[in-house]
Amino acid sequence: MRKASACSTTHERNVRAAVPVTSATVEVTRAGPAVIAAWARRMSSTAAGGQPRAVILSRASAGDWFAQSTAPANPTGWAAALADPAIGAVLNAIHRDPARGWTVQSLADEANLSRATFSRRFTSLTGQAPLTYVTWWRLTLAADLLRRSDAPLAAIADRVGYTSEFAFANAFKRQHAVAPGRYRRTGASTG
Repeated sequence: MRKASACSTTHERNVRAAVPVTSATVEVTRAGPAVIAAWARRMSSTAAGGQPRAVILSRASAGDWFAQSTAPANPTGWAAALADPAIGAVLNAIHRDPARGWTVQSLADEANLSRATFSRRFTSLTGQAPLTYVTWWRLTLAADLLRRSDAPLAAIADRVGYTSEFAFANAFKRQHAVAPGRYRRTGASTG
């Protein structure tokens, strides 16, 4: 195993302090200090009610996330999106209330931008259209809930913003290639 420099170890500690990581190590040595610091500041704040924020990243996606954010000429990637005041505010709103009936207009309102400007900036920084991200986030949370709880599918569907168990199951299967009940039973983990 490669020995990390003191600088990268400090940044990794900042990331670990910001995001509770129990069984995975996040590889952050490819990210620059400013990227890690901005990300750690954003993620270490708490949501409404004093609850700490949680981020679900696989080791590979975390590395990709930070690696995308290190191009100084045209910063993009998740850390750049979080560092952008308007887009960072939107991401925080989505994470704070994933079940809300988000539309491009309501997201643009959170960013205090026009729909077109917001959509272009969000897509440019994250690589995903705004509502594609909302769907991905909801289904990522649902997958985590399926693994960690025995809540009924209808309750999970409601918690992540689906009005019916049927709509939730279809969306979940489209993203994870397996029905939610089977995902729960098998402990499936797809990327």
